[in-house]
This record gives sequence, C-alpha cells and structure tokens, in this order.
Amino acid sequence: MYEIVDKKILNEVTKMLVVQAPEVARVCKPGQFIMIRINETGERFPLTVADFNREKGTVTLTFQEVGKSTKLLGSMNVGDKIQDFIGPLGRPSPTDKVYGTVVAVGGGCGSAIVYPVARAFKEAGNKLIVINGARTMDLLIYRKELEKISDEFYETTDDGTCGTHGFVTTVLGDLIKQGRKIDLVFAVGPVPMMKFVAKTTEEAKIHTMVSLNSIMVDGTGMCGACRVTVDGQMKFTCVDGPEFDGHKVDFNELMERLNAYVDQEAIANEEWAKTHGGAK
Repeated sequence: MYEIVDKKILNEVTKMLVVQAPEVARVCKPGQFIMIRINETGERFPLTVADFNREKGTVTLTFQEVGKSTKLLGSMNVGDKIQDFIGPLGRPSPTDKVYGTVVAVGGGCGSAIVYPVARAFKEAGNKLIVINGARTMDLLIYRKELEKISDEFYETTDDGTCGTHGFVTTVLGDLIKQGRKIDLVFAVGPVPMMKFVAKTTEEAKIHTMVSLNSIMVDGTGMCGACRVTVDGQMKFTCVDGPEFDGHKVDFNELMERLNAYVDQEAIANEEWAKTHGGAK
C-alpha cells in the first residue's frame, strides 16, 4: 500500500498528489509513468510522473478528473493509501544531451508532465523556452515552476484571459517565423494540441517529440491496448514510448482509439454522479 503524504487542488478539475513510494522514486526518471490501481476492484490506469524526490522517497502525480477512476483518486486525502503503484514504466526522456535550444510546450495538465523533462533539459545545459497553455487562466498550472527554470517563458489561453490570446502553436509559430534557432520541441497535452504542434514544426524540419496518452491495461507490453502507429509501424506506447517523433505519429488513429470506450466511460461517470451527490 502506498500512502498519500500531500495533496493540492490546482484548479476545479486538476489535483496533485504526493505518494510515498521510495522504491519507485529511487530509480524514476523524467518522462516515465506509473500504473495505478486504487483498490482491489479498481481498474489499472497510467499517470505520468510529474516529479520525484529520491531523498524523501516520494513521487508526485498531477492529473485531471475526467472519469470514474481519476475522480476516485482525486477524492482521496492525505493518509489514504493506494493499492498498487507500479513503476517506473516506459522509456525515460533523452534529457542528458545538449541539443542547443529546446522549446517545451505544455497544454492543460500536460504542463505537469513537461515540468520534470524541461527541468532536466535545462540542467543538461540547454537553453530552455517554455510555452504553457490552457483554455483559460484558471486552468494554467505549474506556472511558477516552469517560469523559474525557463530562459524564456510564454503563456497562452484560448479565451485571452492570460498571456497570448490563442493556442500554444500561436507562440510557437511566431518563434519559427522570427527565424529563431530551435533544435528540439518537446510537447505534452491533449492529442489535438500535440498534432498541431507537430504540424507547426514539420515544415521547418524541427525535431519534435510528443508524449502519448494511449489507453493502457497492463503497461508492460503484453495486452497491446496502447498500440499506436509510428512511421507506418505498430508501436506500444508503454514499452516503446511514451515519447515518439511527433512527425511520424498517426494522430488520427490515436484519437479514434482514445474514443473507443466513450459510451462505457459515460455510464461510469453517471454512476459516480449518482453515488456522490450529483458531482460529475
């Protein structure tokens, strides 16, 4: 059992939990993920590591409450325990290399995943530009953390309530048009966002890595549920990723697969609402 030792509510849909998991924290690296099962009857689902502290033996998870399992996880408090906490899984981000100028792009909850990777890029000696985006100002997260490690920091909101009025690709596109030297773009966020980040950088031939959030069952390459097409070949997000070349990912297929269980998810959310006072 893995105890929750800290909890923060970042906004109305996003929670942050710090979990005591010394075995995982000891070997965890930026870009990897955890498979969680909250209790004996719960489903297994992946969450990418938002941070880790080897000395304290803790792992930080930041997530949005979108379905029954994440809502249940978000309802837990300090002192509560998680049944299974398996990891670290997946390939770590290649952050030990000096690329030159790295642009880290985070959208919504993806900004939490970007943070440890961007920090590692900076510590390796890269110049770091961060673009942090969300639909509205209240949904922007990790603002202080990302700004602190950045050489240049930009924020965007769809509704213009903070920073640039537009999308992360608005700022990214402007940087490219200005002729800025960019050696690598690393993006995490909703699949449509990552798709258009990749389209924005493709013509300029800027190497672009994206972290995918495929549906997973076991997280170890046995079930095949997380398969994604990359450069015309089938890959498993859990063992071959979660990071891939954004110019080679079949995003349309990925979005179709992510919608495979929409009806079942809706039923589970309705049941959750009925048993939790109408909270959806």
